[in-house]
Amino acid sequence: MADKIHGFLPAAAEMPTDRQRLFLRYFTGVLIDVVILNLFDEYSDSVFVESFTLSLLAGLLMQALLKATIAVEHYVAEYFKARRGTLMKVMRFLGAWLVLFVSKFVILEALSFVFGDKVRFEGILHGLVPLIIVVVVMVVVEEAIARIYRWFR
Repeated sequence: MADKIHGFLPAAAEMPTDRQRLFLRYFTGVLIDVVILNLFDEYSDSVFVESFTLSLLAGLLMQALLKATIAVEHYVAEYFKARRGTLMKVMRFLGAWLVLFVSKFVILEALSFVFGDKVRFEGILHGLVPLIIVVVVMVVVEEAIARIYRWFR
């Protein structure tokens, strides 16, 4: 029992690799997205997902598109950050805002293209506002979970 912590954890564990950490981060992100998407499907009239399997696939697609959006936003921000001047600071903000805003249209169209009427966001601005609300909740919950995880150190 001396080689165990609390009776069930090994006393010495291997540190996870970067690839393992990345996998866990995306895996957790997809699960969070699926839970959020299904909660909105169940409790909102603006979100419709035909089945759990489709919500899982939509969660995968949304996670990939959100990560791609963040990567593009960081690229645009770094491009303007590398240049001097007030105009470049303004362009950095506007560029980031534009990428984040346009990405919601891309996500909505991608979901519509891939899933058709089986995954829908309905309501204000043809479903754009409910999609933005869902995406914001997903990002906030993912960040909250990450902060809780870091807090356990």
